[in-house]
Amino acid sequence: MRSRTSHRRTPRTAQRRVAAVALAGVAALIATAVQSGAATAAPDTAPRTASTAAPGSESVKLTPAQRAALMRQADSVKAETAKDLGLGAKEKLLVRDVLKDRDGTVHVRYERTYDGLPVLGGDLIVQGDTAGEADKVVKASRTAVKPATTAAKVPAAKAEAQALSAAKAEKAEGADVDRAPRKVIWAADGKPVVAYETVVGGLQHDGTPQELHVVTDATTGEKLYEWQAVQNGTGHTVYSGTVDLTTTQSGSTYNLTDGARGGHKTYNLNRGTSGTGTLFSGSDDVWGNGSPSNAESAGADAHYGAALTWDYYKNVHGRSGIRGDGVGAYSRVHYGNNYVNAFWSDSCFCMTYGDGSGNANPLTSIDVAAHEMTHGLTSNTAGLNYSGESGGLNEATSDIFGATVEFYANNSSDVGDYLIGEEIDINGDGTPLRYMDKPSKDGRSKDSWYSGIGSIDVHYSSGVANHFFYLLSEGSGTKTINGVTYDSPTSDGLPVTGIGRAKAEKIWFRALTTKFTSTTNYAAARTGTLAATGELYGTDSAEYRAVQDAWAAVNVGTRSGGPGGGGTTFESTTDVAIPDAGAAVTSAITVTGRTGNAPSNLQVAVDIVHTWSGDLVVDLVAPDGTSYRLRNRTGGSADNINETYTVNASSETANGTWQLRVQDVARYDTGYINGWSLTFP
Repeated sequence: MRSRTSHRRTPRTAQRRVAAVALAGVAALIATAVQSGAATAAPDTAPRTASTAAPGSESVKLTPAQRAALMRQADSVKAETAKDLGLGAKEKLLVRDVLKDRDGTVHVRYERTYDGLPVLGGDLIVQGDTAGEADKVVKASRTAVKPATTAAKVPAAKAEAQALSAAKAEKAEGADVDRAPRKVIWAADGKPVVAYETVVGGLQHDGTPQELHVVTDATTGEKLYEWQAVQNGTGHTVYSGTVDLTTTQSGSTYNLTDGARGGHKTYNLNRGTSGTGTLFSGSDDVWGNGSPSNAESAGADAHYGAALTWDYYKNVHGRSGIRGDGVGAYSRVHYGNNYVNAFWSDSCFCMTYGDGSGNANPLTSIDVAAHEMTHGLTSNTAGLNYSGESGGLNEATSDIFGATVEFYANNSSDVGDYLIGEEIDINGDGTPLRYMDKPSKDGRSKDSWYSGIGSIDVHYSSGVANHFFYLLSEGSGTKTINGVTYDSPTSDGLPVTGIGRAKAEKIWFRALTTKFTSTTNYAAARTGTLAATGELYGTDSAEYRAVQDAWAAVNVGTRSGGPGGGGTTFESTTDVAIPDAGAAVTSAITVTGRTGNAPSNLQVAVDIVHTWSGDLVVDLVAPDGTSYRLRNRTGGSADNINETYTVNASSETANGTWQLRVQDVARYDTGYINGWSLTFP
């Protein structure tokens, strides 16, 4: 057999009517209602260049063999790593992914088990000079994994019945248990508990394959959470003109197998909804005619989109394939009948595309193909939970890289832009599905963060990160790019100067792969992108200030304060027990390397786990003993405190030991300081 490049003619077709539907992709492995992830601080010292990334901080383009060797190395010392991290005797680490910087720094991502049970929400990343060395750590949850018991008090059958009931409530078709309840430790929301995880198959109400995960407390029978691991979502040279495809020849037959990109294959489901389908093959090595009525046309688009996305991640970010192991996923086209969607699924490690309303509009444009493939990347790196703020970040990540792949393609028939799904006309009126410069133009997405954003659909909460990325890349105000006019506003009315898409995409990729975890929320995404920017460009660089300003422009954090402002986060992750109706307790952070006084907009991020938060009085104590009241018995019966406060500390010397002081002033409820941080904008 041999691979070859061939040309397919795929001219544009006329505008087609399509029913409106949200573009999405596969869910991450778990979901959580409380987002509490936090990334490590940016380095205290970093290069000062504002034009190019620090050479040592760029990722190495690892071959699959090199990556495998690093993973073996990390695996060989995982017991020592767990000990260095202070994990308990019953906690074990499982190596999930690894990246390496040019200066030798290695980032290893782990899953965790407790007494042999998977810990959902226990993922973490360690960074060090060698694989497994933990000089820095980012945890999905800082809560200690110490469940009261690992014994189940309710039968697995109850969890199974609960999961089936949840599927039926969503009007699922043919719902049946795909995976029997397995015992896990649920640590993604508050105190870790033993639970059952049940997976229900069948079809969702719109015909999308179902993989509904339901988590049930194994001691009380209470349903703790549920999420879909396959989410509704959205190439075909109907959109991309005449393009080159890499195919494989066997004898006198050609087929859509890309031997240059991990063996990626493209299959025809021929209106089916299960299985692999039939591999596209033919005798002439010409695929499609540009019309959706020709089955090969959609196959050509999907094959092309997958190749572009593979090349983008390899050539721009040094990652060989979704998992970094050089193995290609596969694509399935012509899913279902009149199916107006597309999706990524971990279970098949594949992208699947419907043909749209009337089977006349395959959902296979470049940005959509890249969007779906990126859901696979996110699942195999940060694993951002497809719920709440982390779900919005998951969805935005696919939009962000969907756009950057489209720019990378440099295809004259589908030029790069900051519009999502503009080619597929899913709304039926010529408008795109989403706008990155002003997300609210679609009528549902949000331009900036607000306290309730985690409760809306992730396709609309994603607008915050999409808007941030556009502002960071291009800046605010009116401008025209590749013939498209944009006019991007800011939440504070102040301008933002962009740093260019090439830098912005490197920052987001580094944050995704080395700073974000399954529970990262918008505040933690700001911290993570600043840490990534500090490593790449320095904490006193124009790029660092631009990241601060772009986040502030979507109402996440504060502005940089102008040239020279810099910015650093100092963090404590030490748990401190809060006695019931007892004396005040403190947690300390030592600030060093700052000049002069603290700012007037010092950011104090507080993470306290406590039932009935209205019992608590919380203060920030400056190095000279001055106290700043953050919270005074507010919150009533609500659990936990996870908020960021702005303090005018301009009269205080920045360097020194700062303390978070917490006192429980009423009886019956207990908790602990889970962690806190100080950010000097």
